Amino acid sequence: MLLFNFSRRGVARRLLLLAQLMAVGGWLVGCAAVGHLPNLEPGNYQFFRTNDPALAATIGKERAVYVEQKHDSLAFLLQPPNGTPRRFNYPLHRGQHVILLDGKFDLDVFTIPFKARPPQGPVPVQLNTNFNAALYFGRRLDFYHVNSRLLLNGQQQPQVRTVGLGYGLFTGLGSTIINPDVTNQQARIAEYEGFVVHVGAAAIYDARIFNLGLAIGADQLLGPDGPNWVYQRKPWFGVLFGLDLN
Repeated sequence: MLLFNFSRRGVARRLLLLAQLMAVGGWLVGCAAVGHLPNLEPGNYQFFRTNDPALAATIGKERAVYVEQKHDSLAFLLQPPNGTPRRFNYPLHRGQHVILLDGKFDLDVFTIPFKARPPQGPVPVQLNTNFNAALYFGRRLDFYHVNSRLLLNGQQQPQVRTVGLGYGLFTGLGSTIINPDVTNQQARIAEYEGFVVHVGAAAIYDARIFNLGLAIGADQLLGPDGPNWVYQRKPWFGVLFGLDLN
C-alpha cells in the first residue's frame, strides 16, 4: 500500500487508521484519571526522592524500604543489611512530597496500529496499517508521587499519582501488502497480503491499565517473495498499544 494510493482499498485502510488513532486518543484523554490511585499499596519500594530534608536524613543511604499508607501518613520500615530494623511514621503535609520507585519485569501483548517505513529505492515512505501483534518483555519502572492536597473544607487529603516507564524487546506476527512495486516487479501475484514476523525494541509508557509505546523494528516476509521484498529486514518505526497482563 503506497502512501498516496487513493483506491477504495487505500481509503478503507485510512479510515481504519483514523479509527485506531481516535481510540488511542480516547485512552489518552482518560490518562489523568488512570494516573491517580486512591491509596498507596503496601509493599517494598526504592526511596527515590523527597523535598523534605528531614525525611531524606532519616532515610539516609537505605534506599530499600517497606511502606504502608495509614490515613494521612506513611509508615516506613527500614531494614539495614547489618543493623536493627527501624520503624517510623511520616505525616503528609501540604507542600511536601515523597517519590517511591517500584521496578519489575513486564510482560504485555501489544497491537501495532501502524508502521512507518522509510523510502526504499523508488518506493516512497509508506504507512502500513495492516494487522500486527507483538509479545513484549522488558523492565518497568513505576514512580509513585505521594503528597497532600488542601480540600475546600480546609482539611488535607493524601493523594497518590503514578506513572510507569519501561523498555524492552518484542516479537510477533503481522501482515503487509505485497505487489510488484515493493518486490522490484518480481511479485508472482498482482497483490496479496503477505505474512511477516517482526522483532524490535520499544520504550513504553505504562498507565497501569493500558500501555503505549514507541517502537523500532524489522520485518521478515515469509514466502517466495521474501528475497525480493524491498523492506526485508529493513527498519520501521511505529506505535505499540496494549493491555497490561500483570
